[in-house]
Amino acid sequence: MHARRRPARTAEELQRVYRDHFDAVYAFLAYSVDRATAEDLTAGTFERVVRSWKRFDPRRGSERTWVLAIARNLLTDHFRSSRHREAVSTDEHPALLDRLVDNLEPLTERLTAEELARWLAPLGEREREILALRYAADLTTAEIARLLGLTAANVQQINSRSLRRLRSRFESRDDQGQRLT
Repeated sequence: MHARRRPARTAEELQRVYRDHFDAVYAFLAYSVDRATAEDLTAGTFERVVRSWKRFDPRRGSERTWVLAIARNLLTDHFRSSRHREAVSTDEHPALLDRLVDNLEPLTERLTAEELARWLAPLGEREREILALRYAADLTTAEIARLLGLTAANVQQINSRSLRRLRSRFESRDDQGQRLT
């Protein structure tokens, strides 16, 4: 008995994958590194996608989860090799900030990039990563769980706890509209 052959992947298919997932990959990476590094890592992600496209198996997960797993591995490699983290320049990522703030209910006012960076600072690395995957990369709880090797319940718990912490901090501002510090 012969193994079932998967259909050949085409250049058009790879172009579609790039178009469908570029924004999510860049947004996820830009959450953790500066703009130039995010651009380099995004390019590296899609280079690896092209090289390993024949190994993608849709039965094991969605394309987006697979592509973001590659991006996450590159980001991990980047941090290991650089042995330091550069601060995220949220001034350079207004679209990311708008998307994140839009998704954090019940917050209705816009924060500046500097305010958002201060706002997220108390969260741990895992919490920021889950928020980035959920709200910047637009992954589902199940996809994040598969990507991070966690249970969906754990991802949901971390996400909820992070949002509660952010909401509590936001609500603790004084009644005169004092911005977060």
